[in-house]
Amino acid sequence: MANHKSAKKRARQDEKKRIHNRYYKKTARTSIAKLREMTDAKEAQTFLPKVIAMVDKLAKKNQWHDNKAGNLKSKLTKFVNSLN
Repeated sequence: MANHKSAKKRARQDEKKRIHNRYYKKTARTSIAKLREMTDAKEAQTFLPKVIAMVDKLAKKNQWHDNKAGNLKSKLTKFVNSLN
């Protein structure tokens, strides 16, 4: 356990960030799964930009690697286009 006051504060901040990051990652993963289950092209087309925004935010904050985000966006876009 931390001994210094600053180390204790850092531990508190890290825990808070961990929970925050976990929420956004889980929300994005759930949205991606929801998009992949869609069969209606119109509905998927309107939902895709929201999912892409989530993925971009995670990549911007270095939660996910840029390449992972790019690959995901590409695959999801291909999937939505194949629904037509």
